[in-house]
Amino acid sequence: MEANRTPAGAHNKAAVGVWTVRGGDKETWRGCRPPPEVLVVGFLGTMALLVLSSGGGGSLMSVALPKTELVQRPDAASPVHGAPDRDKPAASPQHRQADVRLLGGLLSPAFDEQSCRSRYTSYLYRRPSPFRPSPYLVERLRRYEARHRRCGPGSPLFKEAVEHLRSGRNAARSDCQYAVWTPFNGLGNRMLALASTFLYALLTDRVLLVHAPHEFDGLFCNPFPGSSWTLPADFPIADFEGTFTMTSPASYKNMKQAGAISGDHLINVTAEALPAYVFLDLIQSYTGAAFCEADQRVLAKFNWMVLKSDVYFATAFFLMPAYRRELARLFPDKEAVFHHLSRYLFHPSNDVWGIVSRFYEAYLAGADERLGLQVRVFPELPVPFETMYGQIMRCSAQEDLLPKVAREDGEARNSSAMPPPDGARKMTSILVTSLSPEYYERIRGVYRGNRTGTGGRVAVHQPSHEGAQHTEARGHNQRALAEIYLLSFCDRIVTTAVSTFGYVAHGLAGVRPLMLLRSPSPEMPAEPPCVRSLSVEPCLHAPPQQVCDAPEGSGIGAIVPYVRHCEDVHRGVKLFS
Repeated sequence: MEANRTPAGAHNKAAVGVWTVRGGDKETWRGCRPPPEVLVVGFLGTMALLVLSSGGGGSLMSVALPKTELVQRPDAASPVHGAPDRDKPAASPQHRQADVRLLGGLLSPAFDEQSCRSRYTSYLYRRPSPFRPSPYLVERLRRYEARHRRCGPGSPLFKEAVEHLRSGRNAARSDCQYAVWTPFNGLGNRMLALASTFLYALLTDRVLLVHAPHEFDGLFCNPFPGSSWTLPADFPIADFEGTFTMTSPASYKNMKQAGAISGDHLINVTAEALPAYVFLDLIQSYTGAAFCEADQRVLAKFNWMVLKSDVYFATAFFLMPAYRRELARLFPDKEAVFHHLSRYLFHPSNDVWGIVSRFYEAYLAGADERLGLQVRVFPELPVPFETMYGQIMRCSAQEDLLPKVAREDGEARNSSAMPPPDGARKMTSILVTSLSPEYYERIRGVYRGNRTGTGGRVAVHQPSHEGAQHTEARGHNQRALAEIYLLSFCDRIVTTAVSTFGYVAHGLAGVRPLMLLRSPSPEMPAEPPCVRSLSVEPCLHAPPQQVCDAPEGSGIGAIVPYVRHCEDVHRGVKLFS
């Protein structure tokens, strides 16, 4: 079977099994090229493709999907940095392929491929990243991996550190210090907070460990070669949910408020005088608790730190003079921080990757363009369907998103798209991710039985529609992670303001998305309907209320020019290049 090709080069080969909608009937069509009429593909989460087998055995897929060969998508001039540097000496084809496969050196080649198939193959599903990791970041990652092997679970140093923790003592000298991350809130929040915690571990020479409750276990592969990032089952602290709360006496914020650590004590306190561990509570309401340099000096004396957050607090480190030089070396491209951290840390497990790859190959691989649309309506602002759908259509008209549909008089209606070169009939796949099926159904209805204005074809897909968020359920999280990755494979991405799910997807993709802005009230439509983000970085919704060592009343932009307020959360801040 031959792959469909665009004038720019070869895309991934198309899958051969899809649903063609004619009127209200469905029939199976097989073959490389779809029929000439507009194609609408509807795939909902209630179908078997995304139904995970529960319990022990069973296949991830209860339907047989066609096998396809993946071909790396053609390079394109970076929308951020332009064409690649042509003055550098040409590398051999083998070296270039290894470099691309390892994401420019981000990834270690030391893993067994079959243990985590996504690690070395996810690059095949995306266009090349517009951002290259700095050599210093690559060097620091290799050094971190060596430290993790030396200090991680199962090592003699880890056993020694656990014994100190079990005894209730904070050792004066320790070869290894730890940052233990515990999850809070939804999957997008968790991924943003975990990436931030890893950056904190890099900056402070700690070892990152993950407390993985049932609903989080099995989502990701271990990112560190030769050791695990998961806390062992016999770890001395068992009840994380009950121990690490707002009122915990181990909370650093509570220690300060109680006077246990205050004033000159911040500077003069010795490691032996401190408790065996500290709890750093950085959920949205308390992000100002630890971002002064005096606080960081005290926190550095704790060998064990447990950290809980639901925000992308990595941005706050860029406001601290103590870390600016190191961060500048790690991330010359300021808007690529999460892009690099997420592609290094987050590799879907084989179970999740099975969902991702099979859906992509069957329903997205043959498209000339993939448009991702993420719609999130929050319970605290229940925008009615018609209002939200109208906002999507206004954004589409403003930004030329959805292909025009030809009318009987030969003209086109709805939002516009540029005609493909040389009269080619363009295949556009629209991927809708939402808890609700209504947006998918309405957009699918626009194209059912209609041609586009340029004679092209449109396929509309929705992997699942679960109605409500169920972070406590592992299956829900697996499907959510699969959809984040599918969205990140799209050429153009539209996300919903404030959504951490959307932040993670466009951050993995390395693209600046269009964001559907938040309405001022459920009854009032947003105006404008959407804006283009000026950065790939996620927004820190709740920045520290006080930036230490900054003149009183000074704005964020006056502190460092590359941290500014977000487009979707005016109080929030994000990194810009």
